[in-house]
Amino acid sequence: MANTKSALKYIRKTETRALRNRQIKTRIKTFAKKVDAASAAGDKDALAVAARNYISTLDKAGKNGLVHPNKIARQKARCAQLLAA
Repeated sequence: MANTKSALKYIRKTETRALRNRQIKTRIKTFAKKVDAASAAGDKDALAVAARNYISTLDKAGKNGLVHPNKIARQKARCAQLLAA
């Protein structure tokens, strides 16, 4: 266990950040599933909304360094391909 006040504070901060990161990653996965479902259903309007939400969430996560920039670019390109098809 931590011995100093600063180490205890660091543990608390780590737990808070881990919880926030888990929530964001879960949100990303949820929007990815919605994009896949809308694509499979062939609903262009729902796909546009889902893709917009997915891309926005990816960008926000990337801004904080939670998701790798190359992964963000790849996922955005795939969404654009789905919207163009």
